Amino acid sequence: MFDQEKSLVELKIKTYLQSEGIDDCNLEFRQIPFSGEWGLAVPLFPLAAAEARLGKKISVPQRAQELAEGIQAYLGDDLGGFSHVEAVKGYLNLFFSTATYAQRVIDTVLEQGADYGRHPGRDKTVMVEYSQPNTHKAFHVGHLRNVILGGSVCRILEGAGYEVIRANYLGDIGLHVIKWMWNYMKNHAGETPDEDRTHWMNAIYAEADQLFQDPENEAEVRALYARWNQRDPEIIALWQKTRQWSLEGFDQIYTQLDESFDRLYFESEVEESGARLVDALIQKGLARDERPEGPVIIDLDEILGTEDEYRVLVVLRSDGSSLYSTKDLPLAIQKFAEYDLDQSIYVIDVRQSLYLKQIFKTLEVMGFEWADKLHHLAYELVNLPGNVTMASREGTVVLFDDLVREATRRAKTIVEEKNPELTEAIKHEIAEAVALGALKYTMLARDNAKVVTFDWDAALDFNGQAAPYIQYAHVRAGSILRKAGQSLPPQAVFPDELHKAEVDLIELMTRLPGDVLRAAEEYRPLIIANLSFEIARVFNDFYNTCQVLNAAPDVRDYRLRLVAAAQQVIATSLKFLGIKAPSIM
Repeated sequence: MFDQEKSLVELKIKTYLQSEGIDDCNLEFRQIPFSGEWGLAVPLFPLAAAEARLGKKISVPQRAQELAEGIQAYLGDDLGGFSHVEAVKGYLNLFFSTATYAQRVIDTVLEQGADYGRHPGRDKTVMVEYSQPNTHKAFHVGHLRNVILGGSVCRILEGAGYEVIRANYLGDIGLHVIKWMWNYMKNHAGETPDEDRTHWMNAIYAEADQLFQDPENEAEVRALYARWNQRDPEIIALWQKTRQWSLEGFDQIYTQLDESFDRLYFESEVEESGARLVDALIQKGLARDERPEGPVIIDLDEILGTEDEYRVLVVLRSDGSSLYSTKDLPLAIQKFAEYDLDQSIYVIDVRQSLYLKQIFKTLEVMGFEWADKLHHLAYELVNLPGNVTMASREGTVVLFDDLVREATRRAKTIVEEKNPELTEAIKHEIAEAVALGALKYTMLARDNAKVVTFDWDAALDFNGQAAPYIQYAHVRAGSILRKAGQSLPPQAVFPDELHKAEVDLIELMTRLPGDVLRAAEEYRPLIIANLSFEIARVFNDFYNTCQVLNAAPDVRDYRLRLVAAAQQVIATSLKFLGIKAPSIM
């Protein structure tokens, strides 16, 4: 934002240092922690230390302060965009004019619009594998945190300049699929799904799971499984048709969540390659075949000479049937064969930490150089109030569409209280944006490694740290701009003295580009979630303490631009979280 000013002053500093016999120097400019003024600090200790290493008899701290004072005197009053300079404890501190800095920030935000906070491409490709539901089963709250976290991480990585490939790995084979098809053939033959595909699919699965407890039914399911293994054309055709129904149901959910995928992987497509890979591991001596008494295993601790660190990875059951590991190993190989990846991220819950550690280490032992590019983004579970954990086969499960329906109902009640004059269609549209925002923010405003306990009052709080509060700040900003009744002033001069709420708001807006980079490096949407809330909170302080529409013309102009910039930054930060910023609520 102030690259030109920094370059000019850097050139002058280097000219002075050359006069001191210091020719080869790399200057580091650091942001001064904000305390009412904005500025940059240049530490001179590295240069003094370099002189000492060359044999000069000097005190490093004293020499650093001497250089800082010398540069300060050399610069004099010719500061080129900086208001004043200080030499303090070996640092040269360069401060911006408040008016200049504020205007530059607001101008930059408004000029860049939705691109403010985003960074240029860095020619690096990252694949993020997330969501990973099983076909023929429900999409519940436990899946929700995964897809919300993965989607936000993708948005943030793109904002940081990465090329992102969104991948989804679906469990489309296994006993759960066979149970579903058995129940369909026996009790629902010829039926087709209604509009709510996931509910319909799940009802048949839940029924099948109950019926499976009967030994006679279990025997029939096992017989059907045998037909599947023999690739019976009738069973394969039914599987393909019913899998498509399940995928269509998932697509309805992804559309609602504003998620999409560039590559779908299926368990079925890596089952055979997994079996071949296990054979190759046995032949290479990396895997030990203990069949028929035991499974095929890879004793990683034995191979690596470690003790109880990686333990034993089972890659094939004693009866020859496959496991997750049988397919996850060839899947990783396939990903890097298809794409030139700089990073492959697995968004999978924390309970799979040891398993993924084993998978990554096995690929390393197999000799794949890209094994160190694999990263497990672990997240904790979602609980109901009362600390009840979500589970797909327990009565505590809450389906995604049921949760969204209830959230929308509650949000609509609030919208009707605030804007009863709106049409029903608009009320529903706003309510859904508020509901989905509330659900997403609840998942993202908690550290990935911490359990989320869902609470309706907290999630839909218009006065607390929740999405509706942030969305409402965006609405308030838009309301001011609409009431202004004119186009935004094309430019405005900021005064040297600003209200504290104005200074705080501008300071928070400057953090977005840096926070996007930090959130991308740490895979932590929480950083953006916290920033979006802080901007909303400070904007509300500004809203309550600073006149805009009734202010003097020159004040009105710069504050209107400030409001527009704040609205833009709130909208952008919410977009990184996958949350809509409505214009009315």
